[in-house]
Amino acid sequence: MNRDQVLMGVVGRPHGVRGLVHVHSYTAVAEDLATYDGLVDDLGRPWRLTWHGNGIARLHDAAGNAIDSREAAQQMVNRKLYVPRTSLPEPDADEFYFADLVGLEAREQGSGRVIGRVMAVHDYGAGTSLEIDGAGGNILLPFTEGCVPVVNVRAGWIEVCLPDEIEVPVECFPGTASADDAP
Repeated sequence: MNRDQVLMGVVGRPHGVRGLVHVHSYTAVAEDLATYDGLVDDLGRPWRLTWHGNGIARLHDAAGNAIDSREAAQQMVNRKLYVPRTSLPEPDADEFYFADLVGLEAREQGSGRVIGRVMAVHDYGAGTSLEIDGAGGNILLPFTEGCVPVVNVRAGWIEVCLPDEIEVPVECFPGTASADDAP
């Protein structure tokens, strides 16, 4: 993804045998995804969609041809859908798009020490997280107010509060041998 494109949805599994697919929309109102001009997939191919039920849509290519079989719909699973940044309204002063976070400096709360840069924003279904690339390697940090209390997109940084690490003893995992069990 480049910074000129904003992720607006993801194509899910097929629905039925006639080419319909489940679509997860990231717009405030899911149905609005169908109203955006310039919808393209992660391969740069243009698409238009029409809703056929709650979260179920039919995709049409640039020529207007609809995906009309389960097999063709299966080829679209996990395809990300983007719109040009220019087609979206500018966020208010206290708002931002997740795409705006990529590239921001991550500073440690209290010390101001730079610990890295935001490399990606992930959402695997259990909440949004930030991938930060730092000198010690990449860390995955929950994107919560507790871990990221300050976001200053205009200044180019976020403030992070790194959570304490939790070590789980080996004996907490059934079927695992500890060093004490070695012959």
